Amino acid sequence: MAASSQSRTSRKFLFLGVGIIAVAAIYTAGWFYAAQRLQDTVIRTLAPGGAAGVTGECSDIAFRGYPFRIGLFCSKVDVKNSANDMSASFGALRSAAQIYAPGHIVWELDSPATIQTGHGLSVSAQWANLQSSLVTKLKGIDRTSLVIDGLKASAVSAVTAQTINFDAAKTEVHLRQNGADLDGAVTLTDASTVIKDWPQLLPRLNAIADLTLAGKAGMIDGSDRSGLYGASGELRRLMLDIGDGRTMRLTGPFSFDEQGYLSGQFKLEIEKLGDWADNAKQALPQLQSTIDTARKLLRALAGGGDRASVDLVVDRGRATVSGFIPLGKIPPI
Repeated sequence: MAASSQSRTSRKFLFLGVGIIAVAAIYTAGWFYAAQRLQDTVIRTLAPGGAAGVTGECSDIAFRGYPFRIGLFCSKVDVKNSANDMSASFGALRSAAQIYAPGHIVWELDSPATIQTGHGLSVSAQWANLQSSLVTKLKGIDRTSLVIDGLKASAVSAVTAQTINFDAAKTEVHLRQNGADLDGAVTLTDASTVIKDWPQLLPRLNAIADLTLAGKAGMIDGSDRSGLYGASGELRRLMLDIGDGRTMRLTGPFSFDEQGYLSGQFKLEIEKLGDWADNAKQALPQLQSTIDTARKLLRALAGGGDRASVDLVVDRGRATVSGFIPLGKIPPI
């Protein structure tokens, strides 16, 4: 009996050991599968132009954090989007997710970055710090946030030879799916945009944009390939603040047609109209008389005060005040 009991005990320990090994093997396989999914998700997030046709390469790739954390480390990241003829290159990447919440990913990316498009646009950027987080769902990305400190970027067009330089002390971008719609918010702190050979119309400023694109939830993960063409939405707020109470606010519905032309019915509100006009005259001294005429007109519409509120109508790129005072034409996207 003693020998039989010992045999049964040995078998129990054997089965227990095999069970532990099986569970460990399954857990390890699941961990590496989750690590691969982490890599794919981050690569697709970095891909310019959406997720379709994306291939990527992580140099010196390493997975870390086993068993309770999933971490992906690369010394350099190269991404190519063959569907949109775009490519991008970035510095070192560090990303991680907790094993109990693999769909919540945090990651950091080092500069420099370069992006090339098939239309001859070249973008280069550097930054002091870039951090992001994203939450995935069964298919695609549910929401994502991005914070960049010390961003400096330059865009050059090989077609027009035009150069645009941009820098900001802090940049924040937040996107989320809201049913079938896409909600987006962008905040710029101490930002400046300079177009080569153009007057600098605006000094350094803070800016906030808050909008919704109807039926465009798929843009967050690239499953919507049409982009802004044919899109419509609501601009809840676009505010420019150059300090000392000098603000400009734009709100209203808008749409883009299939050719990329903007249409919209906007409300434009300007605080301290005189200061904005003085700034415009400094940037465009050759247009001083035109700017003075526009200021008088806006003040008349505002009842003589220094705060103007007017309707800004855009019809397939043609911008007018209240539908009858022409401002110019906005090119298609």
